[in-house]
Amino acid sequence: MNDNQAICLKCGVKTGDGNSFCANCGKEVAAGAEVCLNCGVAIKTAKANAGYGNYDKIVIALVCFFLGGIGIHNFMLGETKKGVVKIVLSFCFGIGSILALIDFIRILMDKYEVNPDKAF
Repeated sequence: MNDNQAICLKCGVKTGDGNSFCANCGKEVAAGAEVCLNCGVAIKTAKANAGYGNYDKIVIALVCFFLGGIGIHNFMLGETKKGVVKIVLSFCFGIGSILALIDFIRILMDKYEVNPDKAF
């Protein structure tokens, strides 16, 4: 693949996110394979971060637990509207920490879905 290429022309997946073809040599790999049998390079799986962007699940859970009442974890995940709503609810009504506790439990149970365009 070309270094400037945004998507794979063979499978249509964003560059680096797919697991049907090796990003190093371009050969087709078996579904669920962890290593390319042609060149030996590790295949990056699309579920590696489970939807938490560049952050690990543990990092997001800790930030949510300690700073979630003011929506810091929402800003980290690109959920700006949700973060602003939590700040307002925290300062006006004091219920931001309750919402953060709900988010914390959902993150630990892998039920949290990142929706950058929705407020709730």
